[in-house]
Amino acid sequence: MSYPKVDFLYLDEPSMLKAGVCDMPACMDVVEECYHLLGQGDYVMGGKNHDSHGVKIVFPKTSPFPNMPIEGPDRRFMAMVAYVGGRFNVAGEKWYGSNGNNRSIGLPRSILMMMLNDVETGKPLAYMSGNLLSSMRTGAMPGLAAKLLARDDSKVLTLVGPGVICRSSLRAIMSQRFDIDTIKIKGSSPTSANAIKMKEYIEENYPQVKNIVLCRDMEEALKDADIITEAVSCKEGEWPEYKREWLKPGALVISTSTFNMEHKSIVDLKKVIDNYGMYENYAEEDNVGYDENGNRLHTGCMGEDFVYMVQDGLIERDSLTTFGEIIRGKKPGRESDDEIILVSIEGMPTEDVAWAYECYTYALVHDIGTKLKVWDRPYAF
Repeated sequence: MSYPKVDFLYLDEPSMLKAGVCDMPACMDVVEECYHLLGQGDYVMGGKNHDSHGVKIVFPKTSPFPNMPIEGPDRRFMAMVAYVGGRFNVAGEKWYGSNGNNRSIGLPRSILMMMLNDVETGKPLAYMSGNLLSSMRTGAMPGLAAKLLARDDSKVLTLVGPGVICRSSLRAIMSQRFDIDTIKIKGSSPTSANAIKMKEYIEENYPQVKNIVLCRDMEEALKDADIITEAVSCKEGEWPEYKREWLKPGALVISTSTFNMEHKSIVDLKKVIDNYGMYENYAEEDNVGYDENGNRLHTGCMGEDFVYMVQDGLIERDSLTTFGEIIRGKKPGRESDDEIILVSIEGMPTEDVAWAYECYTYALVHDIGTKLKVWDRPYAF
């Protein structure tokens, strides 16, 4: 391109589909490659330690201003920024608005957009629809966890919170673990719309699954499961509770959003995380205290709970393993068939940027999307 003209590629959702955004095996490969770069340190995220999940706008419970939104279910705006090195060598931002009431008017809870920028000039490269991109990369991470950490003979999969993210997680996990013949579904109730919809999706797409169980409670959902993955949207403090006695030897527990388990009951379990620095940021911001019995209050975030366990002397920092360390061979993954493994995956903008770049480059090669002009020459000059 000849400067100073600047344009960028716009990819709406139909264009993103043409660009392969829903290609789960390819997405998993990109996410794994991204974790390898994170393990090397070839990335930068926001914040003072370069590990910030993002910057969030939350609204007050009350406001004297009639037009200002007030606190509501999942009501927020968020900017997630990152640079990813390696062959990507690109910066980007995922920006989204979220409102739990959107569903009542036929909209998804969150509406997301993604931007990529040239790292030398800062010029925009692409602006794209981000909902499918975000759900795919979020689902790819439990798939990667299942690939690296699940028992080879895993047969029973539990889905806690059967929404869009769990559906993406299901696709990724089923692409890695071919012997799964039983899937348990834990929604808000056995007859919830999402639970029924998930059951129908499994019946239509995975005929090898012979048993689909709509569970009444967490105990029924967790018992006998080889792989448990959750993606629950709920109010603060209402996180689903897990108990050690409900987990079978060898279980893999993957948390992408909400988690509640007594700290002292998980001291001896293997703990795998995506990014310790990100959870340190969470802990610094939240700074949760203790209850009247001296027990640390729960946060609903598995990785943040791990940070507090380190701070409280329950575990050593070195006992935590990152995906990057496993992928690069610095630390082992599963070490025995009886090992229970907890995996915290909150998602990072690095994955959004990497998968967005992959879709963008495919779109360029295959002439997908619409070129939009910023200027032929900047007016200021």
